[in-house]
Amino acid sequence: MTEDSQRNFRSVYYEKVGFRGVEEKKSLEILLKDDRLDIEKLCTFSQRFPLPSMYRALVWKVLLGILPPHHESHAKVMMYRKEQYSDVLHALKVIRFVSDATPQVEVYLRMYQLESGKLPRNSSFPLPKAFEQYLNLEDSRLLTHLKMCSAVSKLPYDLWFKRCFAGCLPESSLQRVWDKVVSGSCKILVFVAVEILLTFKIKVMALNNTEKITKFLENIPQDSSDAIVSKAIDLWHKHCGTPVHSS
Repeated sequence: MTEDSQRNFRSVYYEKVGFRGVEEKKSLEILLKDDRLDIEKLCTFSQRFPLPSMYRALVWKVLLGILPPHHESHAKVMMYRKEQYSDVLHALKVIRFVSDATPQVEVYLRMYQLESGKLPRNSSFPLPKAFEQYLNLEDSRLLTHLKMCSAVSKLPYDLWFKRCFAGCLPESSLQRVWDKVVSGSCKILVFVAVEILLTFKIKVMALNNTEKITKFLENIPQDSSDAIVSKAIDLWHKHCGTPVHSS
């Protein structure tokens, strides 16, 4: 039996006996022991599996480029990053992209966009088009209902795609979505939005008013969040494939 076959067998066994994630945690710990962290493998791991909470902050910082791959540089770089945070925040206030009244979630987004050279000239995002495309593939009748109610253009896209569901999903579910976003797959946001509509289809179909539909989607029941994220990840894999390590 090859090493990959043995690993797959162990993963299936752990899942069947109720210890799903044990093998994945061990694999991540092996990756984190390297003197120079392998960014590509960390990205692939984050897209395939939920990150253990004890390692999430470290992995996110490395994937976002906040920390370098080399362990020995982390302490010094973090000191520089704190100074950089203050400088970037000041710059955003000077150019009036944020103010003291700006929600913290949006401040963090703008800081990242400025640092990565992606600060938009306007607030338009292309994700709503992809959302409409995949919702049509999954449930064209539901999309037709939204169009008939003139609700498609009024859905909470800012909450979904600008804030990346912060303020919509509870933290435990949100972290699983952001694992994918941080590792480079923003498209997961589209499938979370689609799955929200699919999960609450009966409720949405019963509403014929744009304002009521939007208000409901902005305040969805929290007890369904974990299931929504799990199904959204399945949809993401269905339409985009499952990430694998490159050789």
